[in-house]
Amino acid sequence: MSVNIDELVYKYLQGHLTPEEKHLLDSWLQASPENRLWFEEWKNATRMEEKMRRMAAIDREKGWQRMVNKGVVKGERQPEKVVRWRRWMAAASVLILLMAGIYFWNNSTTQVAFVVDAPIKDIPAGKNGAILTLADGSQVSLDTFKNATIALQGGIRVKVVNGSLVYEGKGDMMGYNTTTTPKGRQFQLILPDGTQVWLNAASSIRYPTTFTGNKRLVEVTGEVYFEVVKDSEKPFLVNVNRKTEVEVLGTHFNVNAYENENSINTTLLEGSVAVAVSANIHQKKILQPGQQAQVQVDQQAQPGITVVNNADIEKVLAWKNGLFDFNGLTFEEIMRQLERWYDIEIDIDNGLPDIQLAGTMSKQVSLERVLRFFDKADIHYRLEGRKLTILP
Repeated sequence: MSVNIDELVYKYLQGHLTPEEKHLLDSWLQASPENRLWFEEWKNATRMEEKMRRMAAIDREKGWQRMVNKGVVKGERQPEKVVRWRRWMAAASVLILLMAGIYFWNNSTTQVAFVVDAPIKDIPAGKNGAILTLADGSQVSLDTFKNATIALQGGIRVKVVNGSLVYEGKGDMMGYNTTTTPKGRQFQLILPDGTQVWLNAASSIRYPTTFTGNKRLVEVTGEVYFEVVKDSEKPFLVNVNRKTEVEVLGTHFNVNAYENENSINTTLLEGSVAVAVSANIHQKKILQPGQQAQVQVDQQAQPGITVVNNADIEKVLAWKNGLFDFNGLTFEEIMRQLERWYDIEIDIDNGLPDIQLAGTMSKQVSLERVLRFFDKADIHYRLEGRKLTILP
C-alpha cells in the first residue's frame, strides 16, 4: 500500500485513519526522531487557524473543489478569487515545507508571486561537530566521533562519549584546549570541573585541562550556553570577546556574543550572575533569573550595561533546542542566523525586501526548503555555490 505521509497525517487530524494506515503511520514515527518531531509540530498546533492552514496545504485541490460544490466560487477560476485562494494556499504550504509555524506578511497583499520550482543544488542543515585544538597546538576534527579516546594530556584523558567531549582524570600539569564550531556545526562538551557547555555555530571556548588556583576562567566567542557546577571556593568566570566578564558560582545562563551583532547578551535562567564591562570593571550588574544584560559593542557608543526584565527564554534557547525563532528579529538578523547555520554567505543587494518574517522553524530543514519558502514569500534571490544574494 503506497500512501503519502502528508495524507496519513491529514487523515489522522481528521480521525479517519484505517487500521492499516494507522500501522503505517506508527511505523513511520518509529523510523527516526526527526519524523516524531515533525509529527509533534503538527499534532500540537493549538490554533485552529494554524491547523486549517496545514490541512489546506495538503488538500488544496480538494479544498478548491469543495468550494465549487458549495457555490462559494464558480467552477471557472475567476482571476481575482482564484489568486486570493491560491495565495492563501501558498502561505499554508510554507508551513509544510518548513515543518514549523513560520509565516510572513507584506505591506502590499497583492505582491505574493508564484515561482516555478527550479532545481537547486541543496545545502544540508548544520550538524553536530567541532574542532578541538589541544595544548600542543594540534587539531582534531570531532565531526565523526561518537565514542572514542582523543588524546592524553598530562594525565587527563580527552574522550568523546555519545557525541560529547569530556575530560577524565586528574592532571599533573595545566594546558589549554579550545573547542571551536565552524559555521554549520554545533557541539556539546563537559569541562574538567563537570560544567556542561553547548556551542552554537561559529563559536568557541578556551579552557584549561584542569582548573587550579582560586577561580575557573574560560574565554568564549559566538554563542554559548552554560550549566555551571557550583563551587563556592572557585567562582566560574567567563571572558566574552575580551569585552565582557560574567562571574557565577553555579547557574544556567546563555551568552550571545557574535561579532556582527549589536550587543553582547547574557541571559540568566537559574541562579545569579554578575556581568561587568571589561573596559570599566566598576560597571557591573547582578542578574536574577529571567533577566538579560545587554552590553553595546558599537565603538561609537559609550560602554554600558542595560538590563532587560522578563527576557524571552524560549527565544534565547531556541538554537539549543533545534529551532530558529524569528519573532521580533529584523530581516538582516535572520539572514545572519542562516549564514552561520548553513555555512553560506548572504549578500543583500540594493536594499532590504519589503517583508517581515516571524515564527519558528526547525533547524533540521535543508537550505532548499528555506529557499522554497522564499519563493512563496516573493523574496527574490540568486544562489551561486554557497553565496546567496537577496535581490530587490
